[in-house]
Amino acid sequence: MLPVKEDLRTEFKQSFTDDVIVALVAFANAKGGKVYVGVCDDASACGVTIGKETVQKWLNDIKQKTEPSIIPDVEIVEIQQKEIAVLSVQEYPVKPVAMKGRFYIRYNNSNHLLSATEISDLILQTRNISWDSYPATNVTLDDLSEETIQKFLNRVKESGRFSLDGRDWKENLRKIRLLDGDTPTNAAYLLFGKGNVGCNVHIGRFKTASIIIDDKMLNCNLFEAVEQTIKFITSWLKVAFEITGESTQRTEIFEYPRTAIRELVLNTVIHRDYMSPMDVQIKIFDQKITFFSPGELYGNQTVAALKTDDYQAYTRNKLIAEAFYLTADIEKYGTGFARIRKAIAEYPTMKFSFEEMPKAFLVSLSYDKQLQNTKTAVNDLENVIENVTENVTENVTERASLLLIEIKNNPFITTSELAEKLNITRMTVHRDLGKLKKSGVIVRIGPDKGGHWEVK
Repeated sequence: MLPVKEDLRTEFKQSFTDDVIVALVAFANAKGGKVYVGVCDDASACGVTIGKETVQKWLNDIKQKTEPSIIPDVEIVEIQQKEIAVLSVQEYPVKPVAMKGRFYIRYNNSNHLLSATEISDLILQTRNISWDSYPATNVTLDDLSEETIQKFLNRVKESGRFSLDGRDWKENLRKIRLLDGDTPTNAAYLLFGKGNVGCNVHIGRFKTASIIIDDKMLNCNLFEAVEQTIKFITSWLKVAFEITGESTQRTEIFEYPRTAIRELVLNTVIHRDYMSPMDVQIKIFDQKITFFSPGELYGNQTVAALKTDDYQAYTRNKLIAEAFYLTADIEKYGTGFARIRKAIAEYPTMKFSFEEMPKAFLVSLSYDKQLQNTKTAVNDLENVIENVTENVTENVTERASLLLIEIKNNPFITTSELAEKLNITRMTVHRDLGKLKKSGVIVRIGPDKGGHWEVK
């Protein structure tokens, strides 16, 4: 038995046939790999007859039947006293590679015939460009909403992430490549189009898999779709109310952290495959929300990598992602899932799961028991804030301790951001911060704008 098994980069073949060439092409279009000729499916060596001209004939056959032509490395090895040929190819720099005019790619441990859409996608990846950067077909400037564009430009200016100082909105959109001359790109039409831009978001509130309580189909531009989707989901979220003990003040605790919901909606809308005819589908159940996004993971992204906090970002729709970055809707590429994990950390029974499906990606948030209060253990607080004395900690309210955690994580956080994260009013934030400053727990360094907090 060979000490390897068939996987993403390994294939076994008993003899040299066209199936060997198919496997080599699939490897070249993916991450490279090896075909072991003379090995049975159970990884036992059955051997192959190799004459004086055998290898050269194989290489000529491979060269003639592939385009662009690939020439693998060949190594003859002896396993269990039988000769085995190992044919190796690297990932090809110019994709896709074809075998007799057909294109294949390696998925897991099998070779997959590419569809026309997948072929186009692979070509765009090779050229390091994205579909959304191409001019939109049969779309003119009149098809764009100037009101939506102006709101976008105002938000970009407020974020300070890019300087847009053109004479008019068309010049500004050209600066960020959303217009090709006077022709809108696919991204511009999806972001600012009037009416139905052809890509729907279908949302439903389900009692069971077959009983639908509420249903909505959104077929507007992407900025409107994001806000309306979040509004619809939020309207169906259950809310617990925590009485803090200070007069009649109460804290709203949403069924799911709203920052996580927003990240998931943005991720689903920004990274979906817009060449797919399928709709984004969001289903809200009693204790679960699922987000179905057309298109498998893009580029070399994997489910395993997404489970870590330092995964590499691969962006299918580069201009769409950049537009949402410029408006500060997303922080930076490759942090969305890490931010979701951080947001649900205060929800003890909440589960965040995701899986790749055929031509789609499915994400879900679920829980066993709804969070009823914001209590944070003193031990957890002390792990985050190392220099708070035991005496001071006893005087810190539960809500104030959450403020301290947020400040420790981000000393430059604003009162507005603190109010949003804790679902409380700015007035309450100001009052709690005043108590913490009076107790000597925190100090404000610098002015209100541009300064930062320091935990003493």
